Amino acid sequence: MKTAFLVLSLALVSSVCALAAPAGTERIPVQSSVIDRFRVGSTDKRFGSLEFLGGLELSSHSSKFGGMSAIRMLDDLNFLGVMDTGYWYFGTLERDEVGRPSAVTDFAVGKILGNGDHKYDSDAEGMVIDGNRALVSFERDHRIGAFDLNLIPRSAGKTVPHPIPLHEFRSNAGMEAIAKAPADGALDGSIVVLTEKSLDKKGDIFAAVLSGPQKGVFFVRRWGRYDVTDADFLPDGDLLILERRFNLADGIGMRIRRIAVGDIRPGATVDGEVIMEANLANQIDNMEGLDVFEAPDGGTHIMLVSDDNRSILQRTLMLEFRLVEEPKTVN
Repeated sequence: MKTAFLVLSLALVSSVCALAAPAGTERIPVQSSVIDRFRVGSTDKRFGSLEFLGGLELSSHSSKFGGMSAIRMLDDLNFLGVMDTGYWYFGTLERDEVGRPSAVTDFAVGKILGNGDHKYDSDAEGMVIDGNRALVSFERDHRIGAFDLNLIPRSAGKTVPHPIPLHEFRSNAGMEAIAKAPADGALDGSIVVLTEKSLDKKGDIFAAVLSGPQKGVFFVRRWGRYDVTDADFLPDGDLLILERRFNLADGIGMRIRRIAVGDIRPGATVDGEVIMEANLANQIDNMEGLDVFEAPDGGTHIMLVSDDNRSILQRTLMLEFRLVEEPKTVN
């Protein structure tokens, strides 16, 4: 698995780096400020099942910067993502001598082709790499687009079918997260999509597996007025769901839930333990993107990114954590 991941990562890095020259891409200067403490005023590193490794606050004077809604690490340095304004973004994460994030360089953007110029057409919310293509989930105009990874951003997307009935999508709370299950796991490498807050009659969240033996619609238990913003699979097959709370009554918050892969099947309503939760006592904002990736030392790392909504009152953050497995109790 590690060898295959390395080969794929190198190929993807070559593809993405080649995007700097074609028409439709633009390099943007980005300033980086280091975040060395996740909890304000505290040196704590452990938060639930995660260990904080470091983070960055990003800013730019470019009008095309912001709205980062999904991120995928191609290796532990290079990344590719989408903005909810209808742009791809990519760049390189610099690290200090002990491996903590220290800056972002070579940041560039390119228009996602096949969209209109209106928010309704171009509200990209999730992204995942599936072989030689990138799959992007869009809300408002609820759909999944498949793009040739080697031609980003010069390729227009082709629509991918999914089993969620169109009438079940809510206007600004529809197709949100998209993830690919491990090929050797219970879902056989299937693509899974989750809505932000498209709810069934019980108030639970519509989701679906797009192929394989578990193909069909399932549901995610909704509780605590949190909404889904992204998801990705752990190497063992379990699904991590990033959720955001963003309202006047409860304030700003984020949490990550871990869903057992064996619970995902057509018609099921799944739930799972919260492995980390945070509020404004921590360095968070409108947390939108989550990616699980393998670090050079073999550890499982999680990268989070926030969407600043292009507001001067919000921030674009990149936060990196390491999954710390709890020791199993022997009876």
